[in-house]
Amino acid sequence: MHIGKLSMLVILLLAGLFSCIPNKKVIYYQNLEGNSSIPDGDLIPYQIPEYRIQFNDILDIQIQTVEDILEKGFNSRVQMEANQAIFGQIAQSGGDIYYMNGFTVDKNGFIRMPMMGEVKVVDMTLDDIREKLENDLKAYVTTEIYVRVKLGGIRFSTIGEFRRPGKYVVLQDRLTIYEAIAQAGDLTTIAKRDEILLVRQYPEGTRLHRINLNDRQIIQTPYYFIQPNDQIYAEPMKVRELGVGENTAQTLLLVFSAITAVALVANLFVN
Repeated sequence: MHIGKLSMLVILLLAGLFSCIPNKKVIYYQNLEGNSSIPDGDLIPYQIPEYRIQFNDILDIQIQTVEDILEKGFNSRVQMEANQAIFGQIAQSGGDIYYMNGFTVDKNGFIRMPMMGEVKVVDMTLDDIREKLENDLKAYVTTEIYVRVKLGGIRFSTIGEFRRPGKYVVLQDRLTIYEAIAQAGDLTTIAKRDEILLVRQYPEGTRLHRINLNDRQIIQTPYYFIQPNDQIYAEPMKVRELGVGENTAQTLLLVFSAITAVALVANLFVN
């Protein structure tokens, strides 16, 4: 009886230890075997495709005449303070700060602006839109004008094995995929970092891309930088199906709990 129990204990301990997740599955920026090594300190060139406006994007457009600039400066202090107050309230409620005062690209690729009416912007760059607005506004304004066109933040969604999955808006022009993951509280230990699914919009439709966050080579790909409306999906490893712990301590705790339960049941039958 003692030999049988000892054998079962050894088997359970070995199974628990081998069920733990190895470090190579959770470490980012690795030089993986089979790829050319990128030493620390090397300059790595980026692949930054020029972003073209998609449906459902929100644009932040500001137009000032020479008179406006002379009277209020490039940025109106009163307007900036008012915007900060509004943005703070919306951000605290979890809303999109540009939804109310930005220009949303409709399903036909247009935005609607005062005086100008509908302006087609889909598949255009921000510089293209700025130049178009400057030219079109000459029909309404006789003085020189200053036009600024920016994306109303980068919107993305995180789904699956994230510590804080959800929808996010980051007020930056560029955002790496690792920064997006950090925004969502990082991936859980059981997330498949080597098979992340990136759902990305294109003018002709949507494409699905598989990326490996463990691989340092990702910096040289077009998927290193997040684009507006990207969706990042992280699948769980099979360890979730097995029901074992995410690390050695958790696994051993589960093993010892199982052994204790078995011992109690066996003791009832013996007695």
